Amino acid sequence: MVHHWPATVCKEVKNHCKDPPDYWTIHGLWPDKSEGCNRSWHFNPEEIKDLLPDMRMYWPDLLHPSPNRSLHLWKHEWEKHGTCAAQLEALNSQKKYFGKSLDLSKELALNSTLQKLGITPSTYYQISDIKDALVSVYGVVPKVQCLPKQGDEEVQLLAQIEVCFSKDLQLQNCVEPGEPVPRGPEARPAASLGLEICKDGVLFYPALNKTNH
Repeated sequence: MVHHWPATVCKEVKNHCKDPPDYWTIHGLWPDKSEGCNRSWHFNPEEIKDLLPDMRMYWPDLLHPSPNRSLHLWKHEWEKHGTCAAQLEALNSQKKYFGKSLDLSKELALNSTLQKLGITPSTYYQISDIKDALVSVYGVVPKVQCLPKQGDEEVQLLAQIEVCFSKDLQLQNCVEPGEPVPRGPEARPAASLGLEICKDGVLFYPALNKTNH
């Protein structure tokens, strides 16, 4: 279950973001292996129309922020990841895949969890402190990804947090170091930011600022 931080995503893609939300949003629910995927099962927005209010709130497309353009992200997530996840009975339709993803996100409550842990933007942290804090709440080791330091930046930036589940959708430790965010011709821009597992040491949790708009 992958959430990303809009301030970091927008910093990387620069002018593509418009009025990004100031809270962690869903990137996707990704099986760790792309096996048995039905790539011919195309996305049909009619199947999730009753989920759209929550989808727009919790799973917006940061690069295509107008209401209809979010279909670009959801289509990508279904056709690349959902058609693989659909091997599980709990996820074997578009409505189940997106609905269960929303449910898992709400159960994790990443935004309020970080706030309760005192982990807030505009602050430097040791990566080990963030992981240990999340373990104290979820009881499992997450995968934390960063945007590597670039140009005149002093440190890596907090970008993405993955919390892993077993096939029966129970929390489990993420395997480390894990796979980097997909890169290559099939990856959409927001999925190919060049993120990587955060290096041990310091990271910065950036705040959303006017240059992101």
